[in-house]
Amino acid sequence: MAATVFDSPAALRSAVGKHLGYSDWLEITQERVDRFAEATGDHQWIHVDPVRAKDGPFGTTIAHGYLTMSLVNLFLPQIVEVRNVSMGVNYGADRLRFPAPVPVGSRIRAGGELIEADEVKGGAVQAKIRVTVEVEGQDRPACVVETISRFVPA
Repeated sequence: MAATVFDSPAALRSAVGKHLGYSDWLEITQERVDRFAEATGDHQWIHVDPVRAKDGPFGTTIAHGYLTMSLVNLFLPQIVEVRNVSMGVNYGADRLRFPAPVPVGSRIRAGGELIEADEVKGGAVQAKIRVTVEVEGQDRPACVVETISRFVPA
């Protein structure tokens, strides 16, 4: 899917309230979950032990919530592109929730809605995008987070 393109950071300010579109679908593999477990030291069996997880509460292994959230960094450039910037930086996040699990083998994608865009000191524009990560075929989202990015004009 094509990203929503803004020609400058200032152009974000007129798009507050706009849904920006969706990312591509991504399959969540056990290998990705295992690599995240190695990187973070979180080896809880619901994530890394498929045999035990088969009899667990989800019937299979599930992705870590923070793995799902970290994939927002992969999805955002597929959803929104801001041109004519010298730099864009992740500034933080607000209101992080994990309403539903992400079973290994499922596919996820993210949608974004621009909920704030304000000029900050130095001429940058700070944008807050509510990102909702959905699991294909599931009613409840897997992750909802309000990302905060700063875009410095070129």
